[in-house]
Amino acid sequence: MTSLADHLSKFLREHLPRERKASPHTCEAYAYAFQLLVCFAASRLKVRPSQLTVEQLDVPLVLAFLEHIEVERRCTARTRNARLAAIHSFFHFLEYRVPSCLEQARQVGAIPIKKTDQALVRHLNREEIRALLDAPDVQSAAGLRDRAMLHLAFAAGLRVSELVGLRLDQFEHGSTPCIHVMGKGRRERVLPLWKETGSAIEAWLKARPMAGARELFLNAAGQAMTRSGFEYILAKHVAVAAQCQASIIGKRVTPHVLRHSCAMHTLQATGDVRKVALWLGHASMQSTEIYLRADPTEKLAALASMAPLGLQRGRFQAPDKLMAMLKVVGRS
Repeated sequence: MTSLADHLSKFLREHLPRERKASPHTCEAYAYAFQLLVCFAASRLKVRPSQLTVEQLDVPLVLAFLEHIEVERRCTARTRNARLAAIHSFFHFLEYRVPSCLEQARQVGAIPIKKTDQALVRHLNREEIRALLDAPDVQSAAGLRDRAMLHLAFAAGLRVSELVGLRLDQFEHGSTPCIHVMGKGRRERVLPLWKETGSAIEAWLKARPMAGARELFLNAAGQAMTRSGFEYILAKHVAVAAQCQASIIGKRVTPHVLRHSCAMHTLQATGDVRKVALWLGHASMQSTEIYLRADPTEKLAALASMAPLGLQRGRFQAPDKLMAMLKVVGRS
């Protein structure tokens, strides 16, 4: 039997960060996926987590775990696929290190991902964005921080991991302020900022405590802002914005909705999906095409360029008056 703990530790601590150069966020997501899997397997097999073996993580158990995620934990198919991706990666890692588990690794690797619905992206219009950006109270340091974060999340279209991971040295002062972002897939990009966004960040830097972490945005304890911390801040200001912009009520506004809003506004302003992909840091244009489906501008232009189909003259003839009278009498 092959100990799971030893190989899983090497996978998470050495293979992902050192050999694959995976980002800390990817390592954290994979570790959480295996935390769920190990707890599920230990409970199902009635053993301690440290006593689990690789051989016990067979296809039936993995399938049961994926069903547990969707049914009992009520996760979406996307979340299920993300957990499965972590499992696939681990067993691919085992193929070259544990020859005795080669067949098992291939069987687990053959578990397919589940197809998901391609829904239209949710985004905020210009009035809703303005109400949200004006929601923080700039009379306090926390309000200055919140306004700067909201401005940057929308104007730069940052992923929440990119936003909370920004360091002080990644913000460049000057007549045209900009930020250096290390994005998904370790792709770096430089984004110039609106003057209003740069001013909001400058105002926060003046109120920012000197001591603490090197990240640009800090929480009340002087530590780096967390993902959940920004989600809480966003939800609080969405509730305030909804009081003066009623259209926000009923919308589920997440950090990624701000990124979608940036993409939609950029597409509507430029009409060029390539510029949207460049701004968001997409590796493939396929990731950016979702905004074309949500934007009616291109469809309206296509509709206007096509002449409507004219009605052709048919072979209709007026009914004979005598036959019409006879049918009416026959029914009476």
